[in-house]
Amino acid sequence: MKGLYCRAGVSDAEPKFVIQETSVAEVLGSHQVRVKVKACGLSPLDLKLLSDVGIQRDLIPVGREVAGVVVQVGPKVSSFQPDDEVVGILPLDSPCSGLCDAIDIDEQYLVQKPEKLSSVCAAGALRDGLHAYTALHTHARMAAGHTLLVMDGASSFGLMCIQLACYHGVKVLTTSHSPQTRSFLEQLRPSVARVIPVDSGTSDLLSVVLEETGGLGLDIIIDSGVRLQDGEESEGTKFLPHKHDIISVLAVGGHWVTSHQDLQLDPPDCRLLHLKSASVSFLNPEVWTASSAQQGRYLHILKDTVEKMSAGVLRPQPEEAVPRYEATVAMEAVQRHQRTKAVVQL
Repeated sequence: MKGLYCRAGVSDAEPKFVIQETSVAEVLGSHQVRVKVKACGLSPLDLKLLSDVGIQRDLIPVGREVAGVVVQVGPKVSSFQPDDEVVGILPLDSPCSGLCDAIDIDEQYLVQKPEKLSSVCAAGALRDGLHAYTALHTHARMAAGHTLLVMDGASSFGLMCIQLACYHGVKVLTTSHSPQTRSFLEQLRPSVARVIPVDSGTSDLLSVVLEETGGLGLDIIIDSGVRLQDGEESEGTKFLPHKHDIISVLAVGGHWVTSHQDLQLDPPDCRLLHLKSASVSFLNPEVWTASSAQQGRYLHILKDTVEKMSAGVLRPQPEEAVPRYEATVAMEAVQRHQRTKAVVQL
């Protein structure tokens, strides 16, 4: 059978994605489950993270968000049986590509897939749902009555944050990068309190937030990256808020959850955070599968995420599934950030 793998480039060369022949072991491990894959989500590959945690291979398996059907279980598996529909995320060190016809995976990385939820939707949205749940519940301790700002709410991750927060009675503000995304966000149901346009290069972020919060500021901010320096106006950062703007609109005791890996805070920034008794949390999307310290909580998050998608609480933007022979081209587009995600249907 065939799987998708990445051959990392030398120095600054772009990684190459190739289809390779592979096979599964003849005998399953005690707690392993063999799954026939029906759909696989493709997300950008973080080669630096893999290197940081000591995973260095000539060929790196690609495609980790999977949905499928159990065909065989190991002798000590207690959670699943053949014909169960399951969904999960392969761990960072998994030797399997999610685009293989069948994969072997420990039962601790899988949860039951609700019958009403399609495999394509589950594989395409599971990662963003997990990230939103982690940002809002685990890091920010979201509660009813809080005020939340989601940067770039029209992104797949931002949309999940908005829907999850609205479900829990949180007042949500968000930003839009174009008139089209602003119109889309304003038509969401349940509705957001305010959509703040940032496509003009200037933003009324501070004045709008103070108006919407009665001058108190925001309890939670979820960013999609920040600008660290004034005048930093590259194509990838021109719509991003400056770090000082984010700190300025935080309320006393507020939580800033950032996806910016290389965030640098100057002494005045830290002083302002100290005065507000506010906190900064880093959202590492791979932390759950990189450590088994909180495996029970991780499985609870996965289960709750797919159940909310099945019930319509979380309604991700549908991804058009591509066949496996187009997986290489689709993954190259994802890796170059020409598209946020792709789903392959097997």
